[in-house]
Amino acid sequence: MKGSFIKYIALVTLIFFSACKVSKDIEKPQPNLPAAFRDASSSDTASIADIGWKQFFADETLQNLIDSAIVNDYDMQYALKNIEASQLVLKQTKYAYLSDANLNVTGSISRPSDNSLNGISLSQFLGKSYLEDYSANVSLSWEADIWGKIKEQKAIALAQYLQTAEARKAIQTSIVASIAQSYYNLLMLDEQLSIAKQNVLLNDSTLKMIRLQYDAGQQTALAIQQADAQRLVAVQLIPQFEQEISIQENALSILTGVLPATIKRNITLSAVAIPENSSTGIPAEMLNRRPDVKSNELQIDIANAQTGIAKANMYPSLSITAQGGLNSFKASNWFNIPASLFGAVAGGITQPLFQRKQLQTQYNLAKVNREKAVIIFRSTVLNAVGEVSDALIKIKKLKEQQSIAATRVSTLQQAIGNANQLFRNGLATYLEVITAQSNSLQGELELASLKQAQLSANIELYKSLGGGWR
Repeated sequence: MKGSFIKYIALVTLIFFSACKVSKDIEKPQPNLPAAFRDASSSDTASIADIGWKQFFADETLQNLIDSAIVNDYDMQYALKNIEASQLVLKQTKYAYLSDANLNVTGSISRPSDNSLNGISLSQFLGKSYLEDYSANVSLSWEADIWGKIKEQKAIALAQYLQTAEARKAIQTSIVASIAQSYYNLLMLDEQLSIAKQNVLLNDSTLKMIRLQYDAGQQTALAIQQADAQRLVAVQLIPQFEQEISIQENALSILTGVLPATIKRNITLSAVAIPENSSTGIPAEMLNRRPDVKSNELQIDIANAQTGIAKANMYPSLSITAQGGLNSFKASNWFNIPASLFGAVAGGITQPLFQRKQLQTQYNLAKVNREKAVIIFRSTVLNAVGEVSDALIKIKKLKEQQSIAATRVSTLQQAIGNANQLFRNGLATYLEVITAQSNSLQGELELASLKQAQLSANIELYKSLGGGWR
């Protein structure tokens, strides 16, 4: 009765300590977030980050490029393998509470010296000079999870698995943004190449007119030379843009995981509509959308669990071992049941003594690493808010610049017509015509660059809000 009572008290004590947590988790830090992003145009709780990338990018050619990149990109393939590996580790932790079991089958023959004590004993009692020993047993060992170390290990495995999933999302978001920016850059180069070719034709017309006037004695050779020099400026741009187009096509091909080749385009830059929807939603929602923020939040969970394990290592551990099987010193009696059966059970409590200082240091380091994880999390959130604000101000100011540039180009194009008309009537010099054409060329090239920059700014906003992985 007394023995049963002691066992009952021991069991209750074990359950009590098993429910204890030797290291308290720190609370998830609440980052200092604004009520709304700076320069946000509306307070709408919806966000463009909630839109799937196939809805955000309606161009079918661009969609195909992104699809190809997601499938073929080596970083994405590597991320998927990391997820697969983490899944295996996570599944393994489900069996952490089970005891270790080993099957042992051994057989041995030893022949001691005839003059040794063992040799004399064998001769007297067994009538032979050698000793046989045959054993088949199962051994079990189990450590009671008194301080919650196994629970913390499972928490680490789960958080690391979720981190690999967030890493995949981050890579996909980056892929979507990179492909879209490269594609729009390619369309910009197409537009600028077309502008350069049109300007060459315009310069050819002007040069022809000046040559006619030169033949009539109305212009000098200097006029022809300067007009031709202006024409060559536009001519030189053609191979430059063709070179940049080929390089951009090669880069885009590599991003999509295929060998460098021509990229098919079914649309021009001028036909691409700039997104009007720039809704960001509330900043707090961004914490659940951005993979890098979520990953660093999970790192705090890992740091909490590692701190708990480091603390638990300083406390006693309870181990229980058991062994049972068949044993005989004759092979013929090896499986003679029940005579050959044997069993043993043992339990022990181990308390670290001389490693105390080392374990304390490890615990202190774990706490420092946990504080570092909080700092990194806060820094990531702050940078994320900054990226959104940067993208918003870019969208706003680039729109203003584009409007001004479009008005300037329209004015310059009118100026070319007027200069040509006045030049034919002898009311303007060839220099005024050349200057008007040069200004128009630069204005049109800049307008194409601004259109690409606007599209790129919208992509940056989409990415900075955490869009692109759904």
